[in-house]
Amino acid sequence: MRRDVFQAIADPTRREIIDVISRGSMNLNAVAETFDISRQAVSRHIKILTECGLVVIRQQGRERYCEARLKNLNEVSEWIDQYRKFWTGKLNALETHLSKPKRSKK
Repeated sequence: MRRDVFQAIADPTRREIIDVISRGSMNLNAVAETFDISRQAVSRHIKILTECGLVVIRQQGRERYCEARLKNLNEVSEWIDQYRKFWTGKLNALETHLSKPKRSKK
């Protein structure tokens, strides 16, 4: 099953895993040691992150290393940008409207 990046970032633990791994390649045990959850739970989160293409597992000898592939977060950035542009336009229009001198009614 192919998941999307929005599913990956929806969970705070996965966001934290992305943050930890983005600082440098780490083996699975080292990633698991940074969290107060079981290694199995961390492995499930990493599996979802790999399905989303945000993490790649590289085998080196007997160790498996996690590497961040943050390029796929561009999809999230582009999605957010459309709303940023929309709301920036709306707020600028509101500011223009509110800054106009008030006309008194007679």
